[in-house]
Amino acid sequence: MKAIQARVTGRVQGVSFRWYTQERARSLGVTGWVRNEPDGSVLLHAEGEDDAVDALVAWCASGPSTAKVGDVAVRAATPTGAASFDVIG
Repeated sequence: MKAIQARVTGRVQGVSFRWYTQERARSLGVTGWVRNEPDGSVLLHAEGEDDAVDALVAWCASGPSTAKVGDVAVRAATPTGAASFDVIG
């Protein structure tokens, strides 16, 4: 079991990044949340099997075709026991 927090920067707001992230996380069996931040980045908390969380982070590096990702900064996080993957805000 792995839990991470990732901040995605670039052109990631206004391009359905959160929705696509939610869809990808659900397909991978990852739980947590994703939200837009005031600085224009997208922040997400993801937890689940190591390979699934790693796959979600790898996907975030490119995101949906409408996004232009500049960077994905990942750090370890404490698992929250989330039961689903939600879009916040």
